[in-house]
Amino acid sequence: MDSGALSCAWPSTTMNALLQGSDMSRLPLQTLESAPAASRPYLARAQAANGFLPNLVASLANAPAALEAYLTVAEINGRGSLTLAERETVQITAAGIHGCGFCVAGHTAVALKKAQLEPALVDAIREQRTLSDSRLDAVAVFTRAVIATRGAVADEQLAAFHRAGFSDAHALEIVLGVSLATLCNFANNLAQNELNPQLAAYRWEASAHAA
Repeated sequence: MDSGALSCAWPSTTMNALLQGSDMSRLPLQTLESAPAASRPYLARAQAANGFLPNLVASLANAPAALEAYLTVAEINGRGSLTLAERETVQITAAGIHGCGFCVAGHTAVALKKAQLEPALVDAIREQRTLSDSRLDAVAVFTRAVIATRGAVADEQLAAFHRAGFSDAHALEIVLGVSLATLCNFANNLAQNELNPQLAAYRWEASAHAA
């Protein structure tokens, strides 16, 4: 999760102490010093991009292949033809459905700080409500359909997505975004990561919207 717009210069000793707190995850939260050697370059990259080490990344570092997959797919997802606002709509929508409060919070920060979306619009995405932006609403609706049907959306659902101005390539990029979200949402749900202090203002609690 690239939330570099929320960069905060925590002293390394303070951050290490926070990361190693036993109440922050039920999986070990690795640091640059404690992580498996294969994970360390990815941790350094994530810390440089964000200005802090997200607990998601720290927990994924227990499995270097999982951490590499997450960061690699995130980079590829960012190169697609969907806009940042559209990609963040996918991520927040999917995280809400999957009940991942950490990812909702992290992507809320990106949506507000980097995509410059209005707070009321971001709140509506988080709550799975109809969006005032018709294009983003089409993205959110199609994302929910992809998740609910495991990709086997109805012809009319795909046609409605096309009528909103999206292509088949965009539809596949929604699937790509859901795939990325599934990895980080499920990893977070497994680890039960607590929010980093830098994300606390964007806290979200799972509700009846979560699957």
